[in-house]
Amino acid sequence: MRIELPEKRYYGIGEVAKAFSVNNSLIRFWEKEFDILKTKKNNKGDRKFTPVDVKNLELIYHLVKERGFTLD
Repeated sequence: MRIELPEKRYYGIGEVAKAFSVNNSLIRFWEKEFDILKTKKNNKGDRKFTPVDVKNLELIYHLVKERGFTLD
């Protein structure tokens, strides 16, 4: 799956979840499970994803959703 997002420095969780066609809660779950995701939070506590985070999420999505890998 190739994710198409406009080129920006940071993306909100809603943008990322919509791009992957998943719920925000799944993105938050993956953030807790995978140390490779290094999201930033603003003063309100909103998550901000960098383009590197999005690339890592693409890999996670591919392995979990497309290849069927499970998490221990």
